[in-house]
Order: sequence, then C-alpha cells, then structure tokens
Amino acid sequence: MTQSEQVEILVIGAGIIGVTSALALQAQGHRVRLLDRKGVAAETSRGNAGAFAFPEVEPLATPGIMRKAPKWLLDPLGPLSLRPAYAARIAPWMLRFWRASWKDRYEPAVAAQSSLMRVSQAALERLISRVDGEAFMRREGQLQLYEGRAQFEASLPAWKLRGQHGIDFDLLESPAAIAEIQPGLNPRFTHAGFTPSWLNVTDPALWTEHLARQFVAAGGHIEIVEIQSVTPTASGVEIATNAGPRRADQVVIAAGAWSHRIARTLGDKIPLETERGYNTTFPTASFDVRTHLSFSSHGFVVSRIGEGLRVGGAVELGGLELAPNYKRAETLVRKTVEFLPGFDPNGGTQWMGFRPSLPDSLPVISRSPRSDRVIYAFGHGHLGLTQSAGTAELVASLVARREAEIPLGPFDMRRF
Repeated sequence: MTQSEQVEILVIGAGIIGVTSALALQAQGHRVRLLDRKGVAAETSRGNAGAFAFPEVEPLATPGIMRKAPKWLLDPLGPLSLRPAYAARIAPWMLRFWRASWKDRYEPAVAAQSSLMRVSQAALERLISRVDGEAFMRREGQLQLYEGRAQFEASLPAWKLRGQHGIDFDLLESPAAIAEIQPGLNPRFTHAGFTPSWLNVTDPALWTEHLARQFVAAGGHIEIVEIQSVTPTASGVEIATNAGPRRADQVVIAAGAWSHRIARTLGDKIPLETERGYNTTFPTASFDVRTHLSFSSHGFVVSRIGEGLRVGGAVELGGLELAPNYKRAETLVRKTVEFLPGFDPNGGTQWMGFRPSLPDSLPVISRSPRSDRVIYAFGHGHLGLTQSAGTAELVASLVARREAEIPLGPFDMRRF
C-alpha cells in the first residue's frame, strides 16, 4: 500500500474487539490509533470466562422463551434476572427480544450467527499464528452438563441444531462417560454434551494485552481519553475528547456496552443493553478442572484462568448505572462447592462486567447510515472474545470497501 493509499483510522475501544480490529487494519497497511477511556482490556475483556465458544450458535431469544422468562426474571439470583429498578427502562428492548424469538427471525439469526462463528474460528487460527499466540490457548473442549434424562432430552433440539451447522459433538449418557473427560463431578450430573472444538484462552486480559503489545510494536498508538462525540466532516471524522479534538479518515466504534452512547452523538439510535455478568476468580485451583464446564440449567460456567479457576456467568438485565449485586456471584460459588466436591470457596475476587447485548443476539458490524466513514463493531453479548478475530477481518473489509467473506446484512444496524 502506497502512502497515498493509506487511510488514517481511529478505533474507539481497547477491549478485545477494538484491539483485534486495530491489528487487522494495521496489517492492511493503514495508520491506526486506539482510543479508550480506561485502557487496554480495562472493562469486560478483562474478567470474562476466557472461552472461544464457537459451538454456541443459538441466540438467547429462542422460540418459547417468553413463557419461561417471567419465572427467571423474578428470581434475583436466578440465571436470568431483571433488576426491578430497571424494568420500565428496558421494556422496549424486551419487546424487541420477544419479537426476535419468533421463528421467522430466530432461524435467520441462527444462520447468521453460525456464519460469523465459522469466519471467527478460521480468523482466530490465523491470528494465533501471526502473533505467536499458541501459548495463550487451551484446546480442552467443553462439557455442557445436565441433571437427569429429562433435562438432557430437553436439550436435544439445541444439539441437533448445532449438528445441522457442522458442529462436532459427543453426547454422554452416564456419569462414567462424563468422568472419562472430567472426573470428580457430583454424580447428580448424569448426562452431558462435549464439544471438542471449543477452546479457551489462558487469561482474557493477558491475551488482549498481548495483542495490544503487538499493535504498538508495529507502530500503533494507544491513547487514554474520554470520548464526547463523533462528528463526520467533509474530509473525515472529528472526535471530541476531554483532551481536545482528534481527527481521522475513518472511525471504528468498538466500545462495547458504551458504544450506543457514542453512536447517539451521530444521531444513530441502537437498542443496546447490557447482560451484566458476575464471577469470582480463585488464584489457585482447588479442583482439577480439565475442560470448560457449563452448568446449563444454572446459567454459569467454571473455567481455568492462569493457575486458578473462574466461576461465573448468569445474566442480569440492569443497565450501566445500577450498583452490582454480588450476591449473584456468591450464589454461583455456593453451587460450585456442591457441584465440584473438594472445591475451596475461599480467597476469591469478585467482579462484574457489562456484556453489550442486542435483542437478536447478533452484533452490529456495519457502516453508520449517517456517514460511510463511521463503522460500528459492537453488541456481541457474551461472545465478544469468541467473535473478535472474525469481526476484525469483517471490519477490515468494510474499511477497504471490498466484499466481506459473509453477507453483512444480518449485522447491519438498520435492521432495528
């Protein structure tokens, strides 16, 4: 790329989506700067479960979910809860969520999610090779655990759906079969599904920081500033910050759960909400976890992070402002003591993160209707790490104005 062909690009957001997108754009030959209000992996990318969950193609809004939702939402410590103080505010989003669960929208959403997963899985392998990242990967698969045959059989349509989209898995129908992969579990877990293509990162914060170092070493710049507004101009885009204006030829907005606030300064209204997730990280592993463990009916997971364990998950709909309810994290730890005999619940550090969530569980990866110089890349819910490398390559396609590897219509913000 000649100097005249280079484009100066400013990426807003130094979480996993922003950092990976900055790397992809830099590899394309552009001059790239990263802006973030707190720094690299300072928010949701720091404390997630560290999973590349490529088999998870089913959106949260599944057919019939609204018959189950009232029971879940009214339980403040359940796998899906709604903070009463936020109920009125989230009502329009819940209406869109309900509509997304209808068959005519659910099936296209599954197809779109599956296509993004395929792209992301291949893109991740390319990225690992390019940044010498294999040491950060754990290729240990995932066990999705069920208590009893009835619960297992209720899950079979979801497994059939995965199979239809080319995902490999093994169904296990006895504690003995489960123990071959993960010994030591409470025998109440009688059935499971094992997905060998699932992989984890050793620590999501360290992985994002590794990518950021690669970006800086190749000439990229990272700046900590508060974004106030984004304004297209005749020759580019101007970004107002608390440290003065910044300018670029194109801007990528990848600020996670805060992205819709920035988009609003352009006049774009995007129904982004937050799946507030809670976890507790233990510095040492008191239980020999050999694969990523998902306790389906309880809405949480146990994963290895560094030399320790992280217990977390569940979904709380409560926006960005309400104080955390760490009783949710405590509930998950109490369940882990029961599910993993010998697990030591002492010495953990609690955390809450804001997963940026759209009603149909699909991210926005598109240009702003207000300006073709502004590109959106956010709203991945609990799949931001999973879909980061694929999203980055799609963003690079948009910047280069070339055809993307998959149709981007399902991810266009104008679907709302």
